[in-house]
Amino acid sequence: MRWEKIMRLLAVGDVCGSIGCGEVRRILPILKKEKNIDMVIINGENSADGNGVLPESADSLFACGADVITGGNHSLRRKQVYDYLDENEFILRPHNLPEAENGNGMCLVDLGYVTAAVINLSGKIYLEKLGASCPFKAADELIEKAKEAGAKIIAVDFHAEATSEKRALALYLDGRVSAFFGTHTHVQTADEQILSGGTGYITDLGMTGPINSVLGVKPEIIINRLKDGDPSKFELADGECMLCGCIFDIDTKTGRTVEIERITIR
Repeated sequence: MRWEKIMRLLAVGDVCGSIGCGEVRRILPILKKEKNIDMVIINGENSADGNGVLPESADSLFACGADVITGGNHSLRRKQVYDYLDENEFILRPHNLPEAENGNGMCLVDLGYVTAAVINLSGKIYLEKLGASCPFKAADELIEKAKEAGAKIIAVDFHAEATSEKRALALYLDGRVSAFFGTHTHVQTADEQILSGGTGYITDLGMTGPINSVLGVKPEIIINRLKDGDPSKFELADGECMLCGCIFDIDTKTGRTVEIERITIR
């Protein structure tokens, strides 16, 4: 039997504000120990109260055990984080955002026995206002760079609205990346699987935040907006929370996912 080293990667869905950061702080240290997690990626683009990410919210997630924080359409909303994005290589924003001068869309994590690359991309469908460039071409570019840098494991956080776009990009990258997970919609999908080329896949990780909410926001605010056109400012809900994510068991020799487990913890 050949020697095999499995790297356990935990990807955590969109963290919603300080209440979501608190849930990560409560659950993640225990979860890492119980599940023997080797590396943690957390989407933190909404980790600051009022959308976006701030140095304080990012520091909170790193302190809880995040190795990499990924972003999305709100990554550059708060100017206070611009310098932080330049100074800390392990917090990402989507690589294909237009005219993004701060931060990067890929980082390398040296685990000693293997180097892992994390890639962050934005979708285009229903996010036209962002003006993101083609995620397929951006993925090709970053995968080549990751392999040139010696990465044996490549994980992709694709922050996108449309299920079709997520699925299409995952199939396009199947066999070239180890794990592919969608973020942004805040609703966990029940379609975790290992694609034919060995890429672990889930359409959306879900969110980390208040259960009795509409994507983390107080239900009455969203209901009134949809029903009556009420433009009231979004406010985070409170109450019982959940942490959603997915665990990928990746063979460090082949770079393929061999087991996958969707998780929801309340």
